[in-house]
Amino acid sequence: MNDDLVIGMAGSGGDGVVSAGEALTSAAAAAGYHVIMTKSFGSQIRGGESSCRVRAATRPIHGCGGTLDVAVALSWSDFLKFGAELPVGPDTIVVHDETTGVAPQDIPLAGVSPENVLAAPIGAMSLEAAGTERARNIVVLGLLAGWFGIAAEALRRGIAKRYAKKSAGVLEGAERAFDAGMQHAARHPLDPPRALARGDVAGGGKLLTDGNDMCAAAAIFAGCRFFGGYPITPSSEIMQLLSREIWKYGGALLQAEDEIAGIGAALGASFAGKKAMTATSGPGMSLKTEILGLASIAELPLVVVNVQRGGPSTGMPTKSEQADLFQAAFSAHGDVVRPVLAPTCVADTFDVTVHAFNLAEELQTPVVVLSDQEIAQRKESLDPIDVGRFTIHERRTPTAEELHDYRRFRFTEDGVSPLSHPGMAGGAYQGAGIEHGEAGSPTSSGALHARMNEKRFHKLDVLQARRDLFQVEGDADADLALIAWGSTAGVCREALEILRAEGRRSKLLVPWLLYPVADDVYRSFLDGVRAGLVVEQSYQGQLFRVLRMYVDLPAGVRSFARSGANPFQPREIARRLQEIATPARDGAVVAQLHG
Repeated sequence: MNDDLVIGMAGSGGDGVVSAGEALTSAAAAAGYHVIMTKSFGSQIRGGESSCRVRAATRPIHGCGGTLDVAVALSWSDFLKFGAELPVGPDTIVVHDETTGVAPQDIPLAGVSPENVLAAPIGAMSLEAAGTERARNIVVLGLLAGWFGIAAEALRRGIAKRYAKKSAGVLEGAERAFDAGMQHAARHPLDPPRALARGDVAGGGKLLTDGNDMCAAAAIFAGCRFFGGYPITPSSEIMQLLSREIWKYGGALLQAEDEIAGIGAALGASFAGKKAMTATSGPGMSLKTEILGLASIAELPLVVVNVQRGGPSTGMPTKSEQADLFQAAFSAHGDVVRPVLAPTCVADTFDVTVHAFNLAEELQTPVVVLSDQEIAQRKESLDPIDVGRFTIHERRTPTAEELHDYRRFRFTEDGVSPLSHPGMAGGAYQGAGIEHGEAGSPTSSGALHARMNEKRFHKLDVLQARRDLFQVEGDADADLALIAWGSTAGVCREALEILRAEGRRSKLLVPWLLYPVADDVYRSFLDGVRAGLVVEQSYQGQLFRVLRMYVDLPAGVRSFARSGANPFQPREIARRLQEIATPARDGAVVAQLHG
């Protein structure tokens, strides 16, 4: 029996591959498995290729897994477009529609010869059972349930629920298609069997959700009462959920005419005294940069979520990448520092979003949350969120005494000044993007400008002591180390497990807080480290370069970076760390590692 199974499927846009993956994910979660599903599409507006990966395991998992255990190709031309996103190895069971006309020994996988290639009459079974080939995805679910013992009854219930509003003929056809797949699997059993061990249905109920929905839910919980934004892949689901739910909590949402208007409205709501947020992706962040600067100099709370995607300009809208850190930290004119946070999975997206709102309100600053496409759109089973462990913070408002001679930007010991809002008696002040004195009046004094810069920077000093915004895992005194953020953190967590199983002492640092750099946290973690990797999905290795600006990294700590849509695998990271831990024959170590 297997305790972990990774399935990858690909087909054309109309093949229902993602729908099949979602059905399999829901059924596996209901059957007690820990499950993660990622999905990927071509960048076409309509049609094109689509794929998904579903990982189901009897133990907790942190990522979508490495090499596929099962690969399903409804179309080889579509499957091959996903490259490293659907990696096939010699032990992968390959299933494809026999109508492709490709013989098992001729499947088009360069350099890989899987031992088990199954050509099944998927289209023919669909046509016979349902009267259409559009049920091929349902046949595939039957094959997977039959061969691997995955939640057959839960899949049946899911099919019945999905097609309940269709005609009786459509529902019966879908049920027959599922049965056809099951029966084919029974007639052609795997040798040897590869069934997945049973899930723990007694473990209690789990949530099944994605990072975008988790972000929106956390925003409402944190007190967000205004959202202004513009739809953009892959962040749009945040706006979609808030458009349904924020009204129930006394909030409001504006779908603006463009990205600039969206953040402008959100900042206006913050000025008016409401917790506010906007969400976008990289191209939208480029447009929002000027008003981010206004939020910084006006010292107004604002949460800006950037769900990163691949490449500059339009780039690869449907692929994941971690290449917007430079933009989040440095895309401003003048001296600006704003906190940048990043979740590592669906579950901690809730935590990070709440932290972002708390920091924005406490420090009166914009806070950027760097999610990425994988986290934002992947489905993940998780335990219900214990909201009792959170404390929600509010902005500092002026007392009656402070309103008597109100100075909005008063110099204080911690740099944070009481913030009024329109309608507060005595709280009127001049707020603008021009440099100002304590009362908000414009100034061109170099001395006053220097003091205001010091004030704005000083209030972020408290972040240096926020060790709760970092997770350290593994052996504290190990001399091998990994540093990872965003969606690559889960892969590194599993690499750490591999290293432990092989008897290699190692440790992992995962920052939620990316910027400003908490120097002492990194120095403490890296003390005694002789070899390490900063792992991230960006060509330049952006976090590695930022760390070098502030931290004297040990000589053996290297960057392990690659462009988006080329995911890391846990064993690959474990192997690379061991390679740099062993000096080359000439005593030199490669200075920069690019995947």
